[in-house]
Amino acid sequence: MRNKVYATFDQAVSDIPDGVTIFCPGFGGVGLPRNLIAALHRQGAKNLTAVSNNAGAPDEMVDVGTLVEAGQVKKMICAFTASPHPSRVTPFTRMYNNDEIDAELVPQGTLAERIRAAAFGIGGFYTPTSVGTELAEGKEHRTIDGRMHVLEQPLSGDYALIRAWKADTFGNLQFRLTQRNFNPVMAMAATVTVVEVENDIVPVGELEPDHIHVPGIYVNRVVRIPADGIWD
Repeated sequence: MRNKVYATFDQAVSDIPDGVTIFCPGFGGVGLPRNLIAALHRQGAKNLTAVSNNAGAPDEMVDVGTLVEAGQVKKMICAFTASPHPSRVTPFTRMYNNDEIDAELVPQGTLAERIRAAAFGIGGFYTPTSVGTELAEGKEHRTIDGRMHVLEQPLSGDYALIRAWKADTFGNLQFRLTQRNFNPVMAMAATVTVVEVENDIVPVGELEPDHIHVPGIYVNRVVRIPADGIWD
């Protein structure tokens, strides 16, 4: 069996090239792969398309906004672009207003379903969300049960940076409580999935099979978060 356990975060992201699409999960600060994002920031890959629920917070915590502020992201695909603090402007907002970054706004449920469609090999789906708005312009429309819907396309990633609670050496993953959020679907919808793990990476067979949220077949690399890693 190919070894999926990497010693460091820098090693795990070292081959991520310029111009790829990166999945960055998390919701409200929970389930963010902050250590892997910090490593990608150090690595310096640029011209990235980043897919995340939001475009980064205005605080000093590491998140997708760290990559945005460093100029590594050429386009954000996200559901939420505004700062959670109305009086504080995020790097994304400043850069977008200066035409330094592109953006695609996707309703949150549609974003999750587009990623899930990619993970499960679904060619697209119809949803009433966004009908009658600018977000529906140029998309196929169809009436279903008397209600207008728009066709949405799957959204896949080249690399997914994931945070898990537990993992084994094959890459089987468990998430804790709301940490799950976008993590499972993003892990399954990327070509290469890289995971930071909060607990010791255990041998295959030690995780209860009924409690595995992402099978290891979807996972390529796992790294244990060290004591001096980013835990918030």
